[in-house]
Formats: sequence, structure tokens, C-alpha cells
Amino acid sequence: MAIEDGDEVTFDYVARTADGTVFDTSQESVAEETGLVEEQDKASYSSLTVTVGTGELIAGLDEGIVGLEEGDRETFTIPPEQGYGEWTEDKTVEYSPGAFMGMLEGEDPEVGQHVKIQDGQHGKVVEVSEETVRIDFNHELAGETLEFEIEILDVS
Repeated sequence: MAIEDGDEVTFDYVARTADGTVFDTSQESVAEETGLVEEQDKASYSSLTVTVGTGELIAGLDEGIVGLEEGDRETFTIPPEQGYGEWTEDKTVEYSPGAFMGMLEGEDPEVGQHVKIQDGQHGKVVEVSEETVRIDFNHELAGETLEFEIEILDVS
């Protein structure tokens, strides 16, 4: 039976950036080989189950698995606009150091620091000066072409 919107699908995957760097996988052995896994994380590597067409996956993968069947193996190359979007300057925001510290309950800003502000947005501190703290709220994979190698395990 070919996969269609609304089907519940279970699959294994290996996700890479265009340069071949593995950034996510459902397979513990791949995570260990590529240095993604730490001992406390081993339980988190398992097959992924989603309902197709509900937005649980990035668009390129969600659309790509439609028509596949249980047992199929496929590799998808997904451009930024069907993945995590293009990187845009308008998703970088400047705050005063005082405002930043107020949002994060007194933490001093540091370049590279990952933050979650009060409205739930996640970002990365990219610049700190006496006058401003600049945070990039683009997804860390924005602007990246991605490759997903998948194997369909179950369709219901």
C-alpha cells in the first residue's frame, strides 16, 4: 500500500548536511560512529513514527515519503525552502544587555550561548558588546540543503 496523507508511518533515517555531516539519526550505531551519541542519550535513538501530511516533518520529507511503501529505502535531497527555510537577517534581533539579562533571569550573555526567551523562541547569541546583545533566531539548519536517507518500516 502506497503511503498517502493521513497514514501513520514508522521509519528509520540518517540526516546529513550537504557536506555529509550527520546531524540526526534514528539509529544508535550511526550516532555512535559519527560522535552524536553520549551514554545518557542512547535511549533516544529509535525509529520515528509520524502521521503524514500533518506538519510533523519538514515539507520536503513529508512530501517525499508519499507514494513509498513499507520496505522502501530512499534518499532525499531537500533544499532550504523545503527544509528549515532560508537564513534571513530579519530573524536576528538586538537587545540591550539589561533587557537580555531580564529575559534570562540575570544570565550574562556570551557569544555561542543558546537561549530560550520568554515567548518560547530559541536562538543563539552571535554578538555581545556594551551596547547590544544580538541573537540569531534562525533555525540552526536554515539555509542548508539536507539529505535524508530513510527506510520505511511500517505503514498503517
